[in-house]
Amino acid sequence: MGVVEFQDVVRRRRMVRDYRTDPVDPEVVERALANAVRAPSAGFSQGWAFLVLDTPEDVARYWRAAADDVENADRWLTGMMRAPVLVIPCSSKATYLERYAQDDKGWTDRDEARWPVPFWHMDAAMASLLILQTATDAGLGSAFVGVPPARTAQVRAEFAIPDDHDPVGLITIGHRADAESPSGSPRVRRRRPMGDVVHRGHWGR
Repeated sequence: MGVVEFQDVVRRRRMVRDYRTDPVDPEVVERALANAVRAPSAGFSQGWAFLVLDTPEDVARYWRAAADDVENADRWLTGMMRAPVLVIPCSSKATYLERYAQDDKGWTDRDEARWPVPFWHMDAAMASLLILQTATDAGLGSAFVGVPPARTAQVRAEFAIPDDHDPVGLITIGHRADAESPSGSPRVRRRRPMGDVVHRGHWGR
């Protein structure tokens, strides 16, 4: 599938939960990662990193660590486990605190109270969106889901994720099982009207 215009990428992007097992072109994965590292980064901290699982063995290792019962998977898990590429974006709070303690920033106390919103997670999320958009641009399906909190320790241990990096989610990438129904099932919720989410000059206007 050829490259599409940006507006088409935005319009076509969906969270896909049912994949075929066909392999993904490695060049697409590399392009997605190259785009991800161009995401906004407070103070150019670049406090994100990406664990890429793109072999059947590594993908299976993830699901065994993250899911309760892969041998008796429900429909959702069955569809997700077929995705041939997984990316776990991780954020590093320590990198941001260290960056803003440098001379050109000057917050030498590294006080987290200076960060009422955790930009390390936000920037990792924006990098994740660039991966999702790149997958759409290449004609692939993708989804962003959470790493189950009760299983985060197992995932960390399985893949030796360092303590100073926190998984912020899981990105699945692959070919949609049903091109006519990207999510694997009919959409059951409509998007909220723009008037409900865009407020100009005053909330509610």
